[in-house]
Amino acid sequence: MKKSSVPKYNELIMPTFVALKNLGGSGRNSEILEQVMSYMGLDDSIMDIPHKSKYASYQSELEYRLAWARTYLAKSGYIARHSRAVWAICPEYSNLSILTDEQVAQIVRNGHISKSINDNYNNPEDNDKTNDEIEFPDEDKPWKDKLIATLLGMQPAAFERFSQLFLRECGFNKVTVTKATRDGGIDGKGELKINDIVSISMAFQCKRYKGAVPVSDIRDFRGSLTTDIEKAVFITTGYYTKSAKDEASVVGKMRIDLIDGAELVEKIAALNLGIKEVKTYQIDEEFFKTI
Repeated sequence: MKKSSVPKYNELIMPTFVALKNLGGSGRNSEILEQVMSYMGLDDSIMDIPHKSKYASYQSELEYRLAWARTYLAKSGYIARHSRAVWAICPEYSNLSILTDEQVAQIVRNGHISKSINDNYNNPEDNDKTNDEIEFPDEDKPWKDKLIATLLGMQPAAFERFSQLFLRECGFNKVTVTKATRDGGIDGKGELKINDIVSISMAFQCKRYKGAVPVSDIRDFRGSLTTDIEKAVFITTGYYTKSAKDEASVVGKMRIDLIDGAELVEKIAALNLGIKEVKTYQIDEEFFKTI
């Protein structure tokens, strides 16, 4: 499929709102994505189209444009972000069944949305000009692209050690990395202790991908799992195709938990693992003009 087959940012605003309504008023990015694809009747293969940015591609074009749709809705007060990947309809709009075309247009005219965002809305394809001179979706900032590019630049063994450290920071114990000869596709193993009582054995695989992880990789990883493994985690700097996600959670087989590039950078940020937050300020030019 071609990039032109992906709905534009403004075309995703109403479906995003409807998705949150169908989810009970709130939902995670992954849930919103599934709902929007179902609501709009989008083919699964649309997830194979990567978003190309300045440094790397860690999400599909559809996911990137949905991030813009959520930004428009949030800037105009219809929804709010409750955590890094959870959004909810604001209370004053909880009884609103659907956004009309006029209400969607009002989002663009809303004075709280900056000129650059308005320009992006009217010319959505311009968002491909990824540079520091334009604004980005609230959840998709340039530092994320750069972090993914940094991870992609690591040597394979170094990335495995990073994954080992990452899992330890997430609460796993006894995390080991397999030898260079590989252990049937397993990059490492560990143990997760719940409430200091129950221990669960796990295995992980980490892939430095610039684009989509195919379903074959998920099948190969599952095929390498032995009977002593109770949980499996697949970590990537890229993203997963719809078929890969479906395979990871297929009924009757061991579920494989997936961490894609977008989720990986969010977790790294939450852990302050190799990065630090730098505060900045936004100038209210209207304030100075009206004095």
